Amino acid sequence: METVTIRRVIAAPIADVFEWCATSTHYTRSPFVLRARLARPGAGAPYGVGAVRLHTWLIGWFRERITAYNAPYDFDYVVDRSFPPARHELGRMTFTEVAEGTLVVWTTVCQVPAPFGADAITRVLAKPVITHVFGNILAAADAALTGNRTSRR
Repeated sequence: METVTIRRVIAAPIADVFEWCATSTHYTRSPFVLRARLARPGAGAPYGVGAVRLHTWLIGWFRERITAYNAPYDFDYVVDRSFPPARHELGRMTFTEVAEGTLVVWTTVCQVPAPFGADAITRVLAKPVITHVFGNILAAADAALTGNRTSRR
């Protein structure tokens, strides 16, 4: 299993950043996300615990389920199904108020299944792609929330 962690400070209030990131239909503002929809609302909030999100990205299709939701500080999810197939143990986004705005930390733990060399394939191929896509989504959040279209923190 490989852990991928992306960090970005967005100069916006924590509640706004949390809401933008929890609402995964916003991810289509990234060119890597072709489609995103809420298939089943969660408890207490549309993207709360139990919510099911469906994403079609350039790198694959994902069915995610929200497993924890603590607005505006964090939420967790797990990928129940995907194509291409992947093992997924954790997805988490945390939000912390900092002097410059809100620090977002996006972490995922996953592995590309393979008959041999799964760890190496995940580390060499999947991790850089996931890092790039997550970074691009957070850049889209930054642009949407601050109008900052050039920053790459």
